[in-house]
Order: sequence, then structure tokens, then C-alpha cells
Amino acid sequence: MPSHTFALHPQLAQDSLLLGSYPLCMLRMLNTGLYPWFLLIPRRMSGEQWLGELYDLEAADQQQWLLESMDLSHQLAAFYQPDKLNIASIGNRVPQLHIHHVVRFASDPAWPGVVWGQPLGDALDAASLARIRRDFLPALGQGFVMQGGL
Repeated sequence: MPSHTFALHPQLAQDSLLLGSYPLCMLRMLNTGLYPWFLLIPRRMSGEQWLGELYDLEAADQQQWLLESMDLSHQLAAFYQPDKLNIASIGNRVPQLHIHHVVRFASDPAWPGVVWGQPLGDALDAASLARIRRDFLPALGQGFVMQGGL
């Protein structure tokens, strides 16, 4: 299979901020102040098309994704102390495979319902983003490389 350059779906680029990369996945954060909402996006294509499902990844990439997702999940739980961590791949509006990791609290505006389709509210404020960059991202393992310039 010929190798094609990875391309990020324009909607994901518009709605989220790049934080860095694991060996397989780009880590982005949805630009909302309502929920700590992270996205793992495998940097894989099928020809010139985006992959849409986890099962579309080759077996080794599935295993790598699991390592990266578990690392992110453990660090989110330690950093935020959530009531629940929602992990899901929906993809109904954006066809590119992206897996949501949403930190949930009983006090959040959508609790106990789902966050999907809810208003996202104001953008993430600069102080919160700086705290994530300073205190959260350095704790990530599994080959995570932080993106500069946030």
C-alpha cells in the first residue's frame, strides 16, 4: 500500500488546539472551557482517505493506540480527579478517526447526560491552557512529545 501524507480534517483543526504527539496519535484539545476534552487522532490514512474506525488500524497500530489512550487516561484521572472519564469514537459528523477523552464531573453542565451535541460554551482561557502545558503534558509518557508555542 502506498504511503500517503497524513491530513487533519478541517473541522478538527478548527475546533481544537494541538498539544503534541505520541508515536501514533496527535493529541489535541477541544477549544472549550466547559470540559477538559482531549482528542487522540491516529496519524494514518487509507490511501488518500481518512480512517474512520479503530478496527481500520493495523493490529500493531491498534496496540499502540491502546498504550497511548491508557497513558492519557491514567494521567487525566490523576490530574483532574474526575467523577467519570468518557472515552468514545463517534465520528458521525467528522469522518476522520478521532477518539474523545472527556473528563466529566457531577458539576458539569451536561451531567449526567452526554456531552455530544451540547453547546461548547466559551473557548478555553489562556490560564487554563498554560496550566495544562506546564503541569499536565509533561506527565505524559509513551513517547509523548509536547508541541511548542502553546
